[in-house]
Amino acid sequence: MRLISTFPRRSGHDPNLLNLASPGTDYPNIRVAAAKLLKAGHVADVLKASYARLIVDEYQDCSIRQHAVVGYAAQTLPTCVLGDPMQAIFGFGGDDLAAWDEQVCRYFPLVGELTTPWRWINAGAEPLGHWLLEIRGRLVRGEPIDIRTAPAGVTWVQLDGTNDHEKRLEAARVRPPSVNGRVLIIGESTSPDSQRRFASQTPGAVTVEAVDLKDLVAFARRFDPSSPQALQLLAEFAQGVMRNVGAADFVQRVSSLQRGTARRDPTDAESVALAFVRDPSHRRAVDVLVEIGKQVGVTPHRPAVFRACIKALQLCAGTEGLTFQDAAVRIREQNRMVGRPLPQRAVGSTLLLKGLEAEAAVVLNADDLDARNLYVAMTRGSQHLVVCSRSPVLNL
Repeated sequence: MRLISTFPRRSGHDPNLLNLASPGTDYPNIRVAAAKLLKAGHVADVLKASYARLIVDEYQDCSIRQHAVVGYAAQTLPTCVLGDPMQAIFGFGGDDLAAWDEQVCRYFPLVGELTTPWRWINAGAEPLGHWLLEIRGRLVRGEPIDIRTAPAGVTWVQLDGTNDHEKRLEAARVRPPSVNGRVLIIGESTSPDSQRRFASQTPGAVTVEAVDLKDLVAFARRFDPSSPQALQLLAEFAQGVMRNVGAADFVQRVSSLQRGTARRDPTDAESVALAFVRDPSHRRAVDVLVEIGKQVGVTPHRPAVFRACIKALQLCAGTEGLTFQDAAVRIREQNRMVGRPLPQRAVGSTLLLKGLEAEAAVVLNADDLDARNLYVAMTRGSQHLVVCSRSPVLNL
């Protein structure tokens, strides 16, 4: 985006692309414009003057259009790409991943493969690292893997249809090997609601959010402080991102306080909710969310969405003419540029947790994963791995 906005005429893009009103089409077209600019050689001298070489990590996640950008840049700069096709699990809609053998390796010939599990060696779990390398080969060849052959540090939890949810919850509460160790919990990739449910029911766990913050943008699109349903929407949002929030009871209590039929005095959260109802605004909506979050027993299990919402409401309140939806999109784009801090206990999908590392990893639904997603899930933990499945033998 920065490259084509610096050379708008030479890249020949529609300036409206940079507003990202339609991310599904705008991002691919931005890449096309960048590839066009690099292909024509318009910025070759700038690249040479600015950089000595180009190194691209996680190349298995490059789409065809991204591969074109790197390929044309490689005509100017010495380039090295690094990747693992067994971790190619991303999809970009109409912008497919570059085929590893047919496109990537034909343009960037293979010069070496890493076969020493340094992360597990450095963590004092070398046998686990070598076992994961062994099962990687089996997964590549389409062979079944047997969890019973695993070394110390791997635990199998049998799912037999009896209290499976409780078994998964117990697995999710596994203690990391060290006091300050972290745990990654890999849930159903196709069910974000399931991931959030596990996070809300697991003490100390939080969800790892997709960068598009879809739920926040959807809430910002619906929420109008002057609407009669504004408090209900606000309370339901709070319930969706924090534990132990009862949206219906909260709204009912505020309603009874308005009518003067409540028997108990209002809590701090109910007081600011009454102030919001009397004088609705985005600023007072912030007060409601903050006070709900201060209640005893209430903790966020989706802190990234909660914090982004607070920032968007504050930005909207302090910027004349800015809608809440536009503010939410602006905060979302800012968050894309900031690294994700890894919590002590995180819940997400293989897509969201790939690239993250922890001392322990829990795979809640191993039977439902294909070979690549299973490999990604099982390699998230450097010292301890918990696998939940119907059988110890996984046929993929």
